[in-house]
Amino acid sequence: MARNVSLYGILIATIVVLSLLVVIPVPATNGFVTLCDGGIYAVSLVFGPLAGFIVGGLSGGLIDLFSGYPQWMVFSFFIHGLQGWLVGHAKGKANPRQILALLLGCLVMMIGYFFATSLLYGYAAGWASIFGNSIQSGFGLFIGLPMSQLLQRALQSSHLRQKQSHHE
Repeated sequence: MARNVSLYGILIATIVVLSLLVVIPVPATNGFVTLCDGGIYAVSLVFGPLAGFIVGGLSGGLIDLFSGYPQWMVFSFFIHGLQGWLVGHAKGKANPRQILALLLGCLVMMIGYFFATSLLYGYAAGWASIFGNSIQSGFGLFIGLPMSQLLQRALQSSHLRQKQSHHE
């Protein structure tokens, strides 16, 4: 359990820092586009639904807080958490199932932010948010699957090195 808490903390910090390096404001919705989704998708596909929910939700919420958009924190926690949880169910599945899960994750994110934006700023802003969120989530889908494969390889390599050092 302590190992997972540490791992999730490192993953959250990594996603938050990388996402804050690229923040594209969307004035119509008082929101922004980041690289968060790619990180959430990669973590979810490698570590599963629980990690996807925790890392996705906390990453999304912290990005909002640190970017000066605290009004979005609760929405982002649940939207990105659900997004990560759903995609995490494709852990270990064949690529077509993972791609389908990623598409579902994109849809959840876009619909979630449509309703959150509509609640905060009205339906016109909700509709306006779809374009920016489709770009963010689409880019996340595009980089999430390859990132998950790189992360999986890095973990396997790390485990092999650990086993070798224990046998020496």
